[in-house]
Amino acid sequence: MVTQPSGGQAGLSYADIVDLADKAPLVANVRIRNIIAIKPDQAGNVPAGHKRLFVEADVTGLIRGEAGISPLVTYLYDAKTDARGKIPKLKKAQVILFARPGSRPGEIQLTAPDAQIAATPAAVERVKGILSALVAPNAPPRIVGLGDAFHVAGTIAGEGETQIFLRTENGDPVSLSVLRRPGQAPHWAVALGEIMDEAARPPEPGSLLWYRMACSLPATLPARSVRTLSAQDAEAARADYGVVIAALGSCGRTRVPG
Repeated sequence: MVTQPSGGQAGLSYADIVDLADKAPLVANVRIRNIIAIKPDQAGNVPAGHKRLFVEADVTGLIRGEAGISPLVTYLYDAKTDARGKIPKLKKAQVILFARPGSRPGEIQLTAPDAQIAATPAAVERVKGILSALVAPNAPPRIVGLGDAFHVAGTIAGEGETQIFLRTENGDPVSLSVLRRPGQAPHWAVALGEIMDEAARPPEPGSLLWYRMACSLPATLPARSVRTLSAQDAEAARADYGVVIAALGSCGRTRVPG
């Protein structure tokens, strides 16, 4: 991981930012006022190649959270050091924090060790867009696993349809459908609701629905999802599920979610 002068990570992907934003009840744009390096014997468990800092920062914009946040916040941050053991220049840096309220007024806690990123104009707009998608009334639910799969073979060779139900955190229905016709590429779609209508399409890459699927679905269809199917139908369902996974591609995480 590359440390930017402002203390954030370079090259964070869409999935990385959603990972950070989705778990943060407080997201703020701040300007670092002061930093104090904590002595190693008082810093606790600090990752190798890092130095723990006590940071004071002025809130310049609240992106998500209660309007009554203190204008001055304090928090701990583990800054990556260079080959000489020096930390990046942080004083006066403008950064975005993904955090939760602390136990005392003005005190906050980062939701992950790297939940401080450079507040470039592009990053601020990106974070705002992601947060808007997360709180939208029609936001797709978190996916926690796969439910049952069903397959119906067609009347001619190479024809068939598979439907796979997804398990979601809030119980909202989400399902996949894969349709095969002879001489055509498989067509698949995702439905947010009880019914798979003609308007259903695959998710747009880089959208929240795509993230929910690409970053949550297992690579293969588990045995429990096809336990009620014949061997032939189960094989067809697994192949159709593979079409979906291949089309979604990698979710593109560059960091381990905290």
